[in-house]
Amino acid sequence: MSLLDRFKKKKVPMQKPSRILDTEGVGKVLIPKKKLSKVDIKKTVSAYNIIKEPCVTEKASFLTEQNKYVFKVALKTNKIEIKKAIELIYNTKVKNVRVIHASPKKRRLGRREGWRGGLKHGFKKAIVTLKKGEKIELLPR
Repeated sequence: MSLLDRFKKKKVPMQKPSRILDTEGVGKVLIPKKKLSKVDIKKTVSAYNIIKEPCVTEKASFLTEQNKYVFKVALKTNKIEIKKAIELIYNTKVKNVRVIHASPKKRRLGRREGWRGGLKHGFKKAIVTLKKGEKIELLPR
């Protein structure tokens, strides 16, 4: 055994699915349960990076009666990414997504006159319409 054999990657044999025979002799394939793969974990992490937080306001509460929900989202996302993220996080079917850009507002710093170069951060809102029969519980009771 050489010294470099310790650093070589070891090949791990893949598990074959077990087979069960029916009464008719046709085999069914059972795949063993596995943990979430790295791809699934990356999808959920990116979904939580897209959807920042639900927007809980008076207008948003009126919209929930129409099966519409309001979320603050990341600035560089588009409608398709928002739709996939909502479907992944809340396990619902999304019918429509509308996006609103809230522009940054001026902010006064100090008590003297004038604006001292301050701006509040702008943000992006998404109004998500769900299909009939679908619901999201934003605030657990």
